[in-house]
Amino acid sequence: MAKMTAAEAAIRVLESEGVKVAFGVPGAAILPFYEALRGSSIRHVLVRHEEGGTHSAEGYSRAAAGKVGVCIGTSGPAGTNMITGLYSAMADSVPILCITGQAPTAKLHKEDFQAIDVAAIARPVTKWSVTVMEGAQVPWAFRHAFHVMRSGRPGPVLIDLPLDVQKQIIEYDPEADQPLEVFKPRASRKQIEKALEMLNRANRPLIVAGGGVVNADACELLVEFAELTNTPVVPTLMAWGAIPDDHPLMAGQVGLQTQHRYGNASFLRSDFVLGIGNRWANRHTGSVEVYTSGRKFVHIDIEPTQIGRVFCPDLGIVSDAKVALELLVTAARERKQAGRLTDRSRWVAECESRRRTMLRRTDFDNVPVKPQRVFQEINRAFNDDTRFVTAIGLYQIASGQFQKINQPRNYIICGQAGPLGWEISACIGAKLADPSREVVGVVGDYSFQFLIEELAVAAQYQVPFVMVLLNNSYLGLIRQAQKGYKMDYEVQLAFKNINCPEIGEYGVDHVKATEAFGCKAFRVFEPDKIQETIQTARQLAEKLRLPVIVEVITERKTDISMGPEIDKITEFEEILDVEEEKELAKAA
Repeated sequence: MAKMTAAEAAIRVLESEGVKVAFGVPGAAILPFYEALRGSSIRHVLVRHEEGGTHSAEGYSRAAAGKVGVCIGTSGPAGTNMITGLYSAMADSVPILCITGQAPTAKLHKEDFQAIDVAAIARPVTKWSVTVMEGAQVPWAFRHAFHVMRSGRPGPVLIDLPLDVQKQIIEYDPEADQPLEVFKPRASRKQIEKALEMLNRANRPLIVAGGGVVNADACELLVEFAELTNTPVVPTLMAWGAIPDDHPLMAGQVGLQTQHRYGNASFLRSDFVLGIGNRWANRHTGSVEVYTSGRKFVHIDIEPTQIGRVFCPDLGIVSDAKVALELLVTAARERKQAGRLTDRSRWVAECESRRRTMLRRTDFDNVPVKPQRVFQEINRAFNDDTRFVTAIGLYQIASGQFQKINQPRNYIICGQAGPLGWEISACIGAKLADPSREVVGVVGDYSFQFLIEELAVAAQYQVPFVMVLLNNSYLGLIRQAQKGYKMDYEVQLAFKNINCPEIGEYGVDHVKATEAFGCKAFRVFEPDKIQETIQTARQLAEKLRLPVIVEVITERKTDISMGPEIDKITEFEEILDVEEEKELAKAA
């Protein structure tokens, strides 16, 4: 039997599980693991902050189907710095593995230097969190970690390794070991037939596709099922691209922030909803009472405890999205061949009509620039293969309302946790997961300042991407509250009490800050210059193998920001009616 250190055995497991890249920051308590990593096939990327490492690992996992991003840190604050990234991954069902060093086992209860029970701290934001106390358990703990991360609803794991455990010599034969079988629950044909019958009886059905469809690599099956049954599809923000935006059955985004006006209108007309791999997030549903009134629901999800969490569906089915869609497609084909599928051409035409006519204006020439115009230029500049990365804030809300996404895994977003500073690190991870794909970050001025030091990582490892920075002059939500922007009274009152002095006319000088990390940046004031600057940035990023930032100075207050609730669709600016414009053009 082969003998090696426990740390070396852990590395062998990582290699056999397909790990190619690890993001980390070394420290004294994790040095034996790093020594073992030195001779491996795994590429190590030195990040500047452990939270940034977790976000890079998350971007990597989201972009690389079936792969797991890995982040490494030492004991104490390194592990606690990872908690935000673990929370983000847990909230959005993303598998990442965080590995931390720890004080020696004999010192754990003696308040030793940087000795903290990080496994206990991480437990609420992981699928499994453990401090391994015996060297012989290390390879099996790592093997189990991948089984846990990939089985059922995907999610993160933290493994904490005491210093002495890493060094222990153990017997481990890599050739006699292999990955564990992944468990995924499967719907029965009887359950699927019942769901399909409920859909078939409906007059105005919709499919709500969640991130579980993307995680299961079931997007082609989703589109096929929608086409077979002629049912419009609403992708959640986590599933954007699961059905192309330009597909005739794409019904639009639904919700109160990242929504399309036509999507909300079509949803309110529906009488049946089939949810697959989604969790009925509050920014999607708005008022649950309004969302559920007048329509029946079937909910298919891989996680049993997700069924009924937000509201009780008429039928709940626990299943992996791909398994369920395979059965749905098979059953729908049989019904179609037998002529037992309802004709819904009128309902589809109704949804298509709304999508053509209920559009928002984006062609504003205002200076400072309106964010709507920024996203118009983004849609023009990049093709369908571009992978976009964005996080949280007014820019994310505008992105959800105005961008166009036509492929799965091309809209990488932290949906529930929304940590500021996520974008730079996630861009690095996404680009390293697939260097052939162009990566574009979309960020606001405040979020950009969090973890900005991760730009140095991209510069050091020559990771090129373009980042479009919408600068509404610092602390957008706080400033909008101070200027009377409509939001919940309590929130507005709290923000108004925050002292927010000016820091220069445009806030922090992002151009100088970017260039201080060895990257390039441009500042744009006029809408007509955005497209030209973006194209220059694309060329420069590829030539220099560096991130290039395009900072657009936008207006400080934009009324699109929070959006209407689903039952309160109102106009915040001019609505562009395409059919009306055609008639006006003919008359002219």
